[in-house]
Amino acid sequence: MALNKKPVNGMKDILPYEMEVRDYVTSIIKDTYRSFGFTPIETPAMESIGNLSNKQGGENEKLIFKVMKRGEKLNIAEATTEEQVVDFGMRYDLTVPLCRFYSNHANELTSPFKALQIGSVWRADRPQRGRYRQFTQCDIDILGEPSNLAEIELILATTTTLGRIGFKNFEIRINERRILKAMAAYAGFSEEDYDSIFITLDKMDKIGLDGVSAELLEAGYSKESIDKYVGLFAALEGVKDVATGMEVLLDKLGEFLDTEVADWMREIATAVNATKEAQFELVFDPTLVRGMSYYTGTIFEIAIPEFGGSCGGGGRYDKMIGNFTGQNTPACGFSIGFERIILLLMEQGFKVPGANKKVAYLVEKGYPAEKLAEVMAQAKAAREQGQTVLVVRMNKNKKFQKEQLTNEGYEEFVEFFNR
Repeated sequence: MALNKKPVNGMKDILPYEMEVRDYVTSIIKDTYRSFGFTPIETPAMESIGNLSNKQGGENEKLIFKVMKRGEKLNIAEATTEEQVVDFGMRYDLTVPLCRFYSNHANELTSPFKALQIGSVWRADRPQRGRYRQFTQCDIDILGEPSNLAEIELILATTTTLGRIGFKNFEIRINERRILKAMAAYAGFSEEDYDSIFITLDKMDKIGLDGVSAELLEAGYSKESIDKYVGLFAALEGVKDVATGMEVLLDKLGEFLDTEVADWMREIATAVNATKEAQFELVFDPTLVRGMSYYTGTIFEIAIPEFGGSCGGGGRYDKMIGNFTGQNTPACGFSIGFERIILLLMEQGFKVPGANKKVAYLVEKGYPAEKLAEVMAQAKAAREQGQTVLVVRMNKNKKFQKEQLTNEGYEEFVEFFNR
């Protein structure tokens, strides 16, 4: 029986041209983030299943690839619970591993600690455009910084990186979990219902204000509370400026919204808009929720028009490290949607700028050894001058061979015949 040559569903092989683009984008990301003082780290692909299933990862916890115990520890015949057969899981994001890493090494790290992590993660998700079961995440996090300097640095570093990759006129949408809660409290909803209400609110871009009202009404919430709640978003319709949004909310919410929260948001917007390098707009979005339950404060997302959806996001998660240490540590992070960015670049036929000129030396079959040594010396000299030189045997179907090499970026062909 022949072996299966296809990759596992939801995972993919990466061809040379895409790999070249990925390497280029990764180098831009690393260089830019390092210039902001972020330090690369690496964590294992697997984590203890208890760490991954701690009720902090939202819907992602349903998508864990679980790893069975091994050897004598695995006794399937007598197992009655999952805990008896599973002890590890493949990481579904880089945040949980980072929190464990920091908890384990805090005494060896600077404070605040600015971490850069790029690595594969795994989710048993339904594959679709730009979404795979194995994919690369690219995160930056600042741990130990309680002020909004963390948010400012994260937004500036991320947007500078996107600008240097070549993206323009995108949006960074920003909100605050405390604003979400203040709006729900003003409307008269009970605190235990917030998570359910926010799940519905998160659908605003798909079902609109009327759809949100209808779904909340169907869920059994009072029409009076729903009308007050929806009225807040109607009052904010068309408001993108953060400072203006805060003015509207302070006027509407009164004592339900702490002025400290509004000041926090205004300070972020002022600093980012005054010093940004890339061409983007910082937009206040009161409907932005973010799915992870571990967010405690500021939340943000990247919206790139060409993709039509989120291409990354993040926020503040001040209580998550405390699950490991028993003591809360200020933490804030931003993740670039690496795979979606690569997809956009590939669809646009992106060419790596400043790449070495690629030349292919095609050597006829039977070319004598003494002459082949001269070819190799010529290739060596060209490489020393900054060219990329591929030396290969000439195929019978030379036209097809050149077409394939052209697709891989080779611009020039030098042919060596045995004559």
